[in-house]
Amino acid sequence: MLWGCFAAGGTGALHKIDGTLRRENYVDILKQHLKTSLVAGGQFRVLKVPLGFIKALEWIFAIFAFSTCGSYSGMFKMSVECKNRTESDLSIEVEFEYPFRLHQVYFDAPTCKGGPPERLFLVGNYSSSAEFFVTIGVFAFLYSMAALSVYVFALEKYRENNKGPLIDFGVTCVFTFMWLVSSAAWAKGLSDVKASTDPEKVVDLISACDEEGNRCREVHDPVMSGLNTSVCFGFMNLVLWGGNLWFVFKETGIIAPFMRAPPPQEKQPAPDSYGQQAGYEQDPYAGSQGGYQPEYNQQQQGYNQEGGEYGQAPTSFANQM
Repeated sequence: MLWGCFAAGGTGALHKIDGTLRRENYVDILKQHLKTSLVAGGQFRVLKVPLGFIKALEWIFAIFAFSTCGSYSGMFKMSVECKNRTESDLSIEVEFEYPFRLHQVYFDAPTCKGGPPERLFLVGNYSSSAEFFVTIGVFAFLYSMAALSVYVFALEKYRENNKGPLIDFGVTCVFTFMWLVSSAAWAKGLSDVKASTDPEKVVDLISACDEEGNRCREVHDPVMSGLNTSVCFGFMNLVLWGGNLWFVFKETGIIAPFMRAPPPQEKQPAPDSYGQQAGYEQDPYAGSQGGYQPEYNQQQQGYNQEGGEYGQAPTSFANQM
C-alpha cells in the first residue's frame, strides 16, 4: 500500500505502508511525512515563476551588495626618504575601512629634521553614503527573505485578496527608489574615497616632502575592486527591483479589467446551399419524404439479413429513402 498527498502547490512524496493501515499508524504518517511532503513537493514551485525567481535574486544580490561594502578594509603604503638616511621611513602603512570616516585615520611620518615624527590625518568623512547604502541592502535582504517565506508557505493566503499584493507592490516601489538613491550616493562617495586615499595626494600632506633633498613616493595603492563590485551590485539591485514591479503589479488585480477577452462573436448562419430556407431543416441526404423518417412498428418481429436472422427487437428504425 502507498500513501501520498497533494495540495494546491503540488503533490507530495509517496510512502510505502506494510501490512494493515490502522488509525495510529496513519496519524504517525501524517506527523512524519505530511508537512515535509508539502514543502518539498509543491510549495517551492513558486520559485520557478518570475514573481518568486526574481525575489530570490533580489535576496542574493542584496547580500552581495551590503557585504562587499560593509566588510571592506584597505591599506596603502608610502615612503619618505630624507637626506639623512637614518631618519627615513620607507614603509608608512595607512589602513582604513568601512564606514570610511577618513578624518579619524592617521599615520606618523618623519619630519627629516631630527625631531619626533609628525602625526597626520586623512581628509574626508564619507560614512553617510556608505552606511546608507549598507542599510538599504540589509533591509532589502530582510524584506526579500520575508516575502519569499510568504510566497512559499502562504501563497494562497497572499492571493486571497489584493491587500497583500498591494503592500508588496508599494514596498517594491520604495525599495526601487531607495536603491537608485543609495547606489548613486555611494558611487559618488566611492569616488571621493578613492581621491582621499590616493597615495600621490596623501604625500602632499607630509611637510618633509616639500623640502629639497627629500624624496617621497607611493609604494602600494589600495585595492578598490571590492568597493567597485558593491556599486555594481547596487545598480543590479535597482534593475531587479524595477523589473519586478511589473510582476508584483499583476498580482494586485488592478490590470485585470483591462485585460478581459473580447465578447465571443455570434456564429454566422450556414450558407443556404441545401435549397431550403431554414438552413439545417432538411437532411441533404434525405429523399423526397423529408429526410430521416423513423418507423415505430410494434408488429415487426425481427431483423432479417442475407447472412442470418436476429432476435426480436421491441422497436425498429427504418430509414425510408
